[in-house]
Amino acid sequence: MDLRKERTKRSIINAFLELRAKKQLEKITVKELADLAMINKATFYSHYNDVYDLSTSLENETVDSIINSVSDLNELVQNPRRLTEELIVAFLSQISLVTILFGDTRNAMLSDIMEKKFKQKLYSEHPEFNTLEWDVKLTAILQGSFHAFKCNYKDTDISELTRIIGDINERLLKE
Repeated sequence: MDLRKERTKRSIINAFLELRAKKQLEKITVKELADLAMINKATFYSHYNDVYDLSTSLENETVDSIINSVSDLNELVQNPRRLTEELIVAFLSQISLVTILFGDTRNAMLSDIMEKKFKQKLYSEHPEFNTLEWDVKLTAILQGSFHAFKCNYKDTDISELTRIIGDINERLLKE
């Protein structure tokens, strides 16, 4: 990609994140985004179909970054405490972006996107886990861990919360 296109894309993303931090996605217009990015609307449309396309792209990149920062999934599925720790560290490293992108009306989507992408990566690397039993276990672990963490991380010691969730996940996998 040429440098001008890359700079323009970065300008669009920065303008979007600035607007998204202040308002719901549904209230952001391409015109105000283009004005803030100091581009014309046609330039925006040469990169994205609409603000939803831009948002989805950034959401997917963020979740991919979280999932891809986790080391060998096969080993981690066998060691749920470590998996829990790595996912929480990866999630916290992106917390500012997650908060902006998945705030308000898109909040409920985050755990589903994370679960889908985690399973895709695990099953592509280790097809032996692609069974109904593992699928159900992983849904319970990923969704439960995510919601337990999300509901408690601001009000508690992260290491203690991570330990508790990891212990629960370990028990779930051993059953």
